Amino acid sequence: MPENNKRIIIWCGSAANQKALANKIAKQFNVVGIVVDTHFGTGRKQKKTSLVKRVVDRIRFAPIYNAWKRLMRIYDSQFALWPDVPTIKVNSINESTTEKFSKELKPDLIIVSGTTLIKEPLVCLPISVGIMNLHTGLSPYVKGGPNCTNWCIANGDFHLVGNTIMWLNVGIDSGNIITTDTIDIRNAKSLDEAHYMVMEHAHDLYVKSIEYIMTNNYPYQSVAQTSIANGSLYLTKMWTTEKKLSLLRNWKKRNAYTSGMIPKTIPLPK
Repeated sequence: MPENNKRIIIWCGSAANQKALANKIAKQFNVVGIVVDTHFGTGRKQKKTSLVKRVVDRIRFAPIYNAWKRLMRIYDSQFALWPDVPTIKVNSINESTTEKFSKELKPDLIIVSGTTLIKEPLVCLPISVGIMNLHTGLSPYVKGGPNCTNWCIANGDFHLVGNTIMWLNVGIDSGNIITTDTIDIRNAKSLDEAHYMVMEHAHDLYVKSIEYIMTNNYPYQSVAQTSIANGSLYLTKMWTTEKKLSLLRNWKKRNAYTSGMIPKTIPLPK
């Protein structure tokens, strides 16, 4: 019989949506510890000469930036505190502190969301079940960042908005898939609502995936992304002014959008 009380550690970012996810998981499962990646000192330094340009960009594309800020405020109001379990904060998830803390707690399963790219030796820790990762995009079709929902809107690919739960590997959103699912955001009244819909969908998909692990025995579902389709990898440096303008244009005409291609998704086994 499967063990439905497996010990779980969460490795996650420090944003409010990650705190919300941690609380949702801890409410239903045996979370024994959390490592919060604050990303402190990991960002690239901005040149002072770019300050005016960045301010203008924030004003010009306020609907895009504000959608994320408002989403964080919603989750902060809903989940004021982190779950009441042993928790540490690190500047980078790849610090040795993460490995030491995790090994001491002897987890059966590690849950990842919103961290910087996880490297060896962490990605290769001998965990009995494995390390699961949330990608708030539909793999293998849309990978990378800074926000895959925004990329889908900017590209006019509303049919590719969705989420992925995968096994962690050393690549960028490239691990074998546990499950994927799409979500239609065209009826959302605003970008704010669209991002909330996608994030709630992501959290729900993660909880269902953990439940699948808890109620089944090995081997668990693990589908190679190369067996599904070729996709696109997006990087933050590619998120240009032109793409932001395209997002705003496409969002206004979203209800006129039609898709000729239905992506292949991976449902959880019954």
